[in-house]
Amino acid sequence: MNTLNDLHKISGTFSTTEKMPVLFLGHGSPMNAIEENQFVTGFRNLAKTLPQPNAILCISAHWFTNGTKVTAMEMPRTIHDFGGFPQALFEVQYPAKGNPELALETKELLKPVDVELDEHWGLDHGTWSVVKHLYPEANVPVIQMSIDYTKSPQYHFELAKKLSDLRRKGILIIGSGNIVHNLRLVDFPNFNVDNYGFDWAIEARETINNYLLDGNFQPLIDYEKQSKAFQLAIPTPDHYLPLIYTLGLKGKTEELSLFNDKLVAGSLSMTSVKIM
Repeated sequence: MNTLNDLHKISGTFSTTEKMPVLFLGHGSPMNAIEENQFVTGFRNLAKTLPQPNAILCISAHWFTNGTKVTAMEMPRTIHDFGGFPQALFEVQYPAKGNPELALETKELLKPVDVELDEHWGLDHGTWSVVKHLYPEANVPVIQMSIDYTKSPQYHFELAKKLSDLRRKGILIIGSGNIVHNLRLVDFPNFNVDNYGFDWAIEARETINNYLLDGNFQPLIDYEKQSKAFQLAIPTPDHYLPLIYTLGLKGKTEELSLFNDKLVAGSLSMTSVKIM
């Protein structure tokens, strides 16, 4: 098809809707995909409050690339991008369809950034391990957009704004990662202790939550300039940048709320964000 036909097809595919919410989901351990716990319950309760989307665009911590890519295949594979877990987790399949038309529209919206239409990736566990609790029947098409690791947090915040038109076309945009995420310091013996965090994790979570609820996003974008607690909470940007995409999509009059707001194993948080 030529470009005019492509765009005509897109305009017919995505009709105008009420503005969809934007989410950041703290996905935590891959085991959340098959376990019953308070966080899974939180995801399911969230799903009850969401309008039915036409499709989902997910920015996952686990697709960190040189440049920006979007999945454009008809049927994305379920990627088991982890090791050392029970066989039952590797057997999980999430057979949601892709949406090549949405991939193409995303590419168009992000110009002049050169976005690659990807036919190889699929849905990694940052996406399917949480989306399966929102839409267990896998009846909503899903595409992923990668995070360009060569770019700054401010770049990602501004790039996210270009996606805002999708919210009025029934597209649910989800960032998936963890705000506090220091795997080297995980306290495995205390993994199941409720809301357990090291002092620095408690400090970082409280400070970040206050910035979020106050709508003061610039210190969060400039996280590398913040306190030692921030540096311990965010030793690498991969799990944090999906939050920046979510914040970039917030409208001036929209409300931001938190859920699943607990620490896990000393050095992780499950804090999740809903904007609408």
